[in-house]
Amino acid sequence: MRNVAKIFFFTLVGVLLPAIAQAADGAAAGDSTWGYALGAGLAIGLAGLGCGIGQGLTAGNTTAGIARNPGAASSMNTPFILGMVLIESIAIYGLLIGLLLVFKF
Repeated sequence: MRNVAKIFFFTLVGVLLPAIAQAADGAAAGDSTWGYALGAGLAIGLAGLGCGIGQGLTAGNTTAGIARNPGAASSMNTPFILGMVLIESIAIYGLLIGLLLVFKF
């Protein structure tokens, strides 16, 4: 349970710090853009959190499968790498959405 609390804490910090920084910049410039920063932080934070969990599960299950049947390691390697690439692409989409929100395109 302590690990879950740490994950939520660091995700919350990762979301709120960019929002506060963006709000301070927006207040100095005269416009309120903290919503964009909060959305960007949420997009990056949740994409990173979800992808981290997915990659951990994928790597753990593949390692357990190879430990049970070492002869099947070569047949598990390609789906493992493909799965990791697809999971990482979701994190990149989250980063892209976050950057689009920060720069307001």
